[in-house]
Amino acid sequence: MGRHFEVRAASMQKTANAKAKLYSRFGKEILVAAKAGVPDPEMNMPLKKVIERAKANQVPADVIKRAIEKAKGGSMENYSSATYEGFGSGGGATVIIDCLTDNANRTIADLRACFNKSHAKLGVAGSVSFNYEHVGLIVIKYNDEEAMMDALIMGEVDLKDIEVDEDMMTITVEPTDLNKAKDAIEELIPDVEFDVLETTMLPNEYITLEGEDLKLFQRLVTLLDDVDDVQQVYHNVQNINDPVE
Repeated sequence: MGRHFEVRAASMQKTANAKAKLYSRFGKEILVAAKAGVPDPEMNMPLKKVIERAKANQVPADVIKRAIEKAKGGSMENYSSATYEGFGSGGGATVIIDCLTDNANRTIADLRACFNKSHAKLGVAGSVSFNYEHVGLIVIKYNDEEAMMDALIMGEVDLKDIEVDEDMMTITVEPTDLNKAKDAIEELIPDVEFDVLETTMLPNEYITLEGEDLKLFQRLVTLLDDVDDVQQVYHNVQNINDPVE
Protein backbone atom coordinates (compact mmCIF):
# COMPACT_ATOMS: atom_id res chain seq x y z
CA MET A 1 0.00 0.00 0.00
CA GLY A 2 3.02 2.25 0.12
CA ARG A 3 4.88 4.48 2.54
CA HIS A 4 2.19 7.19 2.53
CA PHE A 5 -0.41 4.73 3.84
CA GLU A 6 1.97 3.51 6.56
CA VAL A 7 2.69 7.06 7.75
CA ARG A 8 -1.01 7.94 7.72
CA ALA A 9 -1.91 4.78 9.64
CA ALA A 10 0.80 5.45 12.22
CA SER A 11 -0.43 9.02 12.59
CA MET A 12 -4.02 7.85 13.06
CA GLN A 13 -2.91 5.32 15.68
CA LYS A 14 -0.94 8.02 17.51
CA THR A 15 -4.01 10.28 17.51
CA ALA A 16 -6.21 7.43 18.75
CA ASN A 17 -3.74 6.66 21.54
CA ALA A 18 -3.63 10.32 22.56
CA LYS A 19 -7.43 10.46 22.69
CA ALA A 20 -7.61 7.28 24.75
CA LYS A 21 -5.09 8.73 27.19
CA LEU A 22 -7.05 12.00 27.40
CA TYR A 23 -10.32 10.16 28.06
CA SER A 24 -8.67 7.99 30.73
CA ARG A 25 -7.13 11.04 32.37
CA PHE A 26 -10.42 12.92 32.64
CA GLY A 27 -12.30 9.76 33.61
CA LYS A 28 -10.04 9.41 36.65
CA GLU A 29 -10.27 13.11 37.53
CA ILE A 30 -14.08 13.01 37.35
CA LEU A 31 -14.23 9.85 39.47
CA VAL A 32 -11.94 11.37 42.12
CA ALA A 33 -13.91 14.65 42.23
CA ALA A 34 -17.24 12.82 42.38
CA LYS A 35 -16.13 10.53 45.20
CA ALA A 36 -14.69 13.46 47.17
CA GLY A 37 -18.16 15.04 47.36
CA VAL A 38 -21.45 14.04 45.80
CA PRO A 39 -21.71 12.75 42.20
CA ASP A 40 -23.85 15.72 41.15
CA PRO A 41 -22.01 18.60 39.42
CA GLU A 42 -24.67 21.09 40.54
CA MET A 43 -23.87 20.27 44.17
CA ASN A 44 -20.15 19.59 43.77
CA MET A 45 -18.21 22.55 42.38
CA PRO A 46 -14.85 20.73 41.87
CA LEU A 47 -16.70 18.05 39.89
CA LYS A 48 -18.47 20.69 37.82
CA LYS A 49 -15.16 22.36 36.98
CA VAL A 50 -13.55 19.07 35.90
CA ILE A 51 -16.55 18.26 33.70
CA GLU A 52 -16.39 21.71 32.08
CA ARG A 53 -12.70 21.19 31.27
CA ALA A 54 -13.42 17.71 29.94
CA LYS A 55 -16.11 19.05 27.61
CA ALA A 56 -13.82 21.85 26.44
CA ASN A 57 -11.24 19.18 25.56
CA GLN A 58 -13.83 17.27 23.49
CA VAL A 59 -14.16 14.37 25.91
CA PRO A 60 -17.32 12.48 24.85
CA ALA A 61 -20.41 12.72 27.04
CA ASP A 62 -20.50 8.93 27.53
CA VAL A 63 -16.98 8.96 29.03
CA ILE A 64 -18.07 11.63 31.51
CA LYS A 65 -21.30 9.80 32.29
CA ARG A 66 -19.52 6.46 32.90
CA ALA A 67 -17.14 8.07 35.40
CA ILE A 68 -20.01 9.66 37.31
CA GLU A 69 -22.03 6.43 37.28
CA LYS A 70 -18.98 4.56 38.58
CA ALA A 71 -18.81 6.99 41.52
CA LYS A 72 -22.55 6.63 42.14
CA GLY A 73 -22.15 2.86 42.17
CA GLY A 74 -19.70 3.06 45.06
CA SER A 75 -16.57 2.25 43.06
CA MET A 76 -13.82 0.79 45.23
CA GLU A 77 -11.17 2.60 43.16
CA ASN A 78 -9.41 5.15 45.34
CA TYR A 79 -6.83 7.32 43.63
CA SER A 80 -4.34 9.67 45.21
CA SER A 81 -2.27 12.28 43.40
CA ALA A 82 1.51 12.10 43.26
CA THR A 83 4.12 14.18 41.44
CA TYR A 84 7.57 12.97 40.42
CA GLU A 85 10.53 14.85 38.96
CA GLY A 86 13.54 13.80 36.95
CA PHE A 87 16.34 14.52 34.51
CA GLY A 88 17.04 13.45 30.94
CA SER A 89 20.25 11.74 29.91
CA GLY A 90 21.99 15.03 29.06
CA GLY A 91 21.71 18.59 27.87
CA GLY A 92 19.77 19.94 30.87
CA ALA A 93 16.47 18.23 30.02
CA THR A 94 14.02 17.96 32.91
CA VAL A 95 10.61 16.40 33.38
CA ILE A 96 7.71 16.55 35.85
CA ILE A 97 5.13 13.76 35.98
CA ASP A 98 1.68 14.13 37.53
CA CYS A 99 0.03 10.84 38.50
CA LEU A 100 -3.24 9.54 39.90
CA THR A 101 -2.62 6.15 41.42
CA ASP A 102 -4.26 3.48 43.54
CA ASN A 103 -0.91 1.79 44.16
CA ALA A 104 2.08 4.06 44.75
CA ASN A 105 4.58 1.18 44.77
CA ARG A 106 3.44 0.05 41.32
CA THR A 107 3.57 3.60 39.99
CA ILE A 108 7.11 4.33 41.14
CA ALA A 109 8.29 0.96 39.80
CA ASP A 110 6.73 1.71 36.40
CA LEU A 111 8.26 5.19 36.32
CA ARG A 112 11.69 3.92 37.35
CA ALA A 113 11.59 1.43 34.48
CA CYS A 114 10.86 4.28 32.03
CA PHE A 115 13.82 6.28 33.33
CA ASN A 116 16.18 3.29 33.28
CA LYS A 117 15.28 2.44 29.67
CA SER A 118 16.00 6.06 28.66
CA HIS A 119 19.27 6.50 30.59
CA ALA A 120 17.47 9.15 32.64
CA LYS A 121 17.33 9.74 36.38
CA LEU A 122 14.50 10.24 38.87
CA GLY A 123 15.05 13.21 41.16
CA VAL A 124 13.79 14.17 44.60
CA ALA A 125 10.84 16.50 45.21
CA GLY A 126 11.79 20.07 44.32
CA SER A 127 14.86 19.17 42.28
CA VAL A 128 13.15 20.24 39.04
CA SER A 129 9.89 22.02 39.88
CA PHE A 130 11.61 25.20 41.09
CA ASN A 131 12.34 25.91 37.40
CA TYR A 132 8.66 25.62 36.38
CA GLU A 133 5.59 27.79 36.87
CA HIS A 134 2.10 26.43 37.56
CA VAL A 135 -0.39 28.22 35.29
CA GLY A 136 -3.81 27.98 33.71
CA LEU A 137 -3.31 27.69 29.95
CA ILE A 138 -5.86 28.56 27.26
CA VAL A 139 -5.37 28.45 23.49
CA ILE A 140 -8.12 29.64 21.13
CA LYS A 141 -8.52 30.99 17.61
CA TYR A 142 -8.83 34.75 18.21
CA ASN A 143 -6.62 37.77 17.58
CA ASP A 144 -8.14 40.82 19.34
CA GLU A 145 -5.75 41.11 22.26
CA GLU A 146 -7.27 44.34 23.62
CA ALA A 147 -10.82 42.98 23.67
CA MET A 148 -9.63 39.80 25.39
CA MET A 149 -7.68 41.71 28.03
CA ASP A 150 -10.72 43.88 28.77
CA ALA A 151 -12.97 40.80 29.08
CA LEU A 152 -10.58 39.03 31.46
CA ILE A 153 -10.13 42.15 33.60
CA MET A 154 -13.92 42.57 33.79
CA GLY A 155 -14.12 38.93 34.85
CA GLU A 156 -11.61 39.62 37.65
CA VAL A 157 -9.18 37.08 36.22
CA ASP A 158 -5.58 37.14 37.45
CA LEU A 159 -3.99 37.38 34.01
CA LYS A 160 -0.34 36.51 33.51
CA ASP A 161 0.15 36.90 29.76
CA ILE A 162 -1.51 37.03 26.34
CA GLU A 163 0.32 36.15 23.14
CA VAL A 164 -1.06 36.22 19.59
CA ASP A 165 0.60 34.27 16.78
CA GLU A 166 -1.27 34.84 13.52
CA ASP A 167 -4.86 33.94 14.48
CA MET A 168 -4.06 31.84 17.53
CA MET A 169 -4.15 33.36 21.02
CA THR A 170 -2.38 31.84 24.02
CA ILE A 171 -3.53 33.04 27.43
CA THR A 172 -1.91 32.20 30.76
CA VAL A 173 -3.64 32.89 34.06
CA GLU A 174 -3.36 31.89 37.69
CA PRO A 175 -4.36 28.19 37.79
CA THR A 176 -7.11 28.91 40.32
CA ASP A 177 -8.67 31.37 37.85
CA LEU A 178 -8.87 28.98 34.88
CA ASN A 179 -12.65 28.54 35.11
CA LYS A 180 -13.22 32.27 35.64
CA ALA A 181 -11.18 32.90 32.49
CA LYS A 182 -13.22 30.29 30.60
CA ASP A 183 -16.48 31.99 31.63
CA ALA A 184 -15.17 35.44 30.62
CA ILE A 185 -14.03 34.16 27.22
CA GLU A 186 -17.34 32.42 26.55
CA GLU A 187 -19.15 35.67 27.33
CA LEU A 188 -16.90 37.52 24.87
CA ILE A 189 -16.99 34.76 22.21
CA PRO A 190 -20.18 32.67 22.66
CA ASP A 191 -19.21 30.08 20.00
CA VAL A 192 -15.57 29.77 21.08
CA GLU A 193 -13.78 26.44 20.69
CA PHE A 194 -10.90 25.79 23.08
CA ASP A 195 -7.83 24.17 21.57
CA VAL A 196 -6.32 23.98 25.06
CA LEU A 197 -7.97 24.54 28.44
CA GLU A 198 -5.95 23.11 31.30
CA THR A 199 -3.67 23.72 34.22
CA THR A 200 -0.07 22.98 33.37
CA MET A 201 3.54 23.46 34.37
CA LEU A 202 5.57 25.73 32.09
CA PRO A 203 9.38 25.80 32.30
CA ASN A 204 11.06 29.12 32.95
CA GLU A 205 13.46 28.29 30.11
CA TYR A 206 13.33 25.87 27.19
CA ILE A 207 16.29 23.96 25.82
CA THR A 208 16.99 22.10 22.57
CA LEU A 209 18.50 18.64 22.33
CA GLU A 210 20.32 16.89 19.50
CA GLY A 211 21.29 13.41 18.46
CA GLU A 212 21.26 10.66 21.06
CA ASP A 213 20.17 12.99 23.88
CA LEU A 214 17.03 13.95 21.94
CA LYS A 215 16.33 10.35 20.94
CA LEU A 216 16.58 9.16 24.54
CA PHE A 217 14.41 11.98 25.86
CA GLN A 218 11.74 11.27 23.23
CA ARG A 219 11.81 7.65 24.37
CA LEU A 220 11.40 8.73 28.00
CA VAL A 221 8.35 10.92 27.27
CA THR A 222 6.76 8.20 25.11
CA LEU A 223 7.27 5.55 27.79
CA LEU A 224 5.91 7.81 30.52
CA ASP A 225 2.82 8.62 28.44
CA ASP A 226 2.14 4.88 28.16
CA VAL A 227 2.01 4.39 31.95
CA ASP A 228 -1.63 4.09 33.02
CA ASP A 229 -1.13 6.07 36.24
CA VAL A 230 0.46 9.05 34.47
CA GLN A 231 -1.91 11.98 33.98
CA GLN A 232 0.44 14.63 32.61
CA VAL A 233 4.07 14.90 31.55
CA TYR A 234 5.71 18.34 31.55
CA HIS A 235 9.21 19.03 30.20
CA ASN A 236 11.51 21.78 29.00
CA VAL A 237 12.61 20.40 25.61
CA GLN A 238 11.47 22.77 22.88
CA ASN A 239 12.23 20.48 19.92
CA ILE A 240 10.73 17.30 21.38
CA ASN A 241 8.98 16.49 18.07
CA ASP A 242 12.00 16.93 15.81
CA PRO A 243 12.89 13.85 13.74
CA VAL A 244 16.04 12.03 14.80
CA GLU A 245 18.07 10.03 12.30
